[in-house]
Amino acid sequence: MPVIVLVGAQWGDEGKGKATDLLGDRLDYVVKFNGGNNAGHTVVIEGEKYALHLLPSGILSPGVVPVIGNGVVIDLNVLFQEIDGLESRGIDTSRLRISANAHVIPSYNRSLDKVSERYLGARRIGTTGRGIGPTYADKMNRVGVRVQDLFDESILRQKVEAALSFKNQILAKIYNRQAVKPDDVVNELLSYVERLRPYVGDTALELSEALDAGKVVLCEAGQATLLDVDHGTYPFVTSSNATAGGACTGSGIPPTRIDRVVAVLKAFTSRVGEGPFPTELHDKFGDHLREVGQEYGTTTGRPRRIGWLDLVMARYAQRINGVTDFVLTKLDNYDDLDEIPVCVAYEVNGVRHDEMPISQSDFHHAIPIYETLPGWKQSIMGARSFDDLPKEAQDFVLFVEERIRARISVVGVGPARDQVIERHSVLSGA
Repeated sequence: MPVIVLVGAQWGDEGKGKATDLLGDRLDYVVKFNGGNNAGHTVVIEGEKYALHLLPSGILSPGVVPVIGNGVVIDLNVLFQEIDGLESRGIDTSRLRISANAHVIPSYNRSLDKVSERYLGARRIGTTGRGIGPTYADKMNRVGVRVQDLFDESILRQKVEAALSFKNQILAKIYNRQAVKPDDVVNELLSYVERLRPYVGDTALELSEALDAGKVVLCEAGQATLLDVDHGTYPFVTSSNATAGGACTGSGIPPTRIDRVVAVLKAFTSRVGEGPFPTELHDKFGDHLREVGQEYGTTTGRPRRIGWLDLVMARYAQRINGVTDFVLTKLDNYDDLDEIPVCVAYEVNGVRHDEMPISQSDFHHAIPIYETLPGWKQSIMGARSFDDLPKEAQDFVLFVEERIRARISVVGVGPARDQVIERHSVLSGA
């Protein structure tokens, strides 16, 4: 049976949670394969809004097994806050599985993230200050703490002491902060052990056995293509691989088992944090799209930067991820506009670029080239088939589909679970 990889096609906040929820009753496992609590998914079910940060959105679908893969970094306090919040609202979280190989975020990495970002000043990256980057750096430097280490106090203590022998020097001598006591870190991490134990296992093996048994698995990215540490707008990126290739390394599922790659594309563009943004709006249209779409960070609450839809970025996402199907979300946010500019190419130093410029400098100086499409000036939130859409909205979808070189299988026309138009089956490819 297939493995479906779900990624974001822009800078995140495209609506991946809703896409996962849409497929929920057809899935058996949903795996989060990268990132931590530095991003979030918002899902609306029967008028109830659920904001998820660490947990895979499949946790909201009865019968689905949600998995936190080895590629995720876990803040255990946030994890159990989320679990408690969902259980208080009647959501069963007992099916959750957590990879023993996932790394945990120690308190000292949160401290380092915050002080280093402040220290950078105007050169800051715009991180969430949640310790994500330092924890991935520890992983690559082979001084990280993994979930499995919490079950061996001797190993845990050795790892924490080794990490702090270096990090305390940085905190004290560079940032003039108080040194962290190893005992405090160890005791905090050990306090989660008994509650954590039932969830932990060899998730790569479990997923392999599930696929052999004919189960359907969805691998769900945190963040999005343009935030990928290798393929994004570096250095204004996250610290992990949020593209389709990251699904293999972050879950233990081999590439030969991936059947489809689904990318979620918002009908306009947004980003949180620093970095270049060719189509960014600083006018009434940007304010309108932000307010009508409630474009504020699920995790940070920060207002998102807003811009027109950028098809150069979307084509790049299609190519990097090998996208087979796009989910176009928030089309209804254009209901009140007379006309809709869409970026189809860039101009850099007088030269037209139909594909992403090779250098970050050129991308920073890119001037968008727009084609303007007519608006439809009516609500489409009640549409449930493509034919229900006004002709101008249909033409918009077809225009985008032609330019991004992959079919648009699902169109979102509102925030609720049922406010979608399914043009093609993502699971079958039909």
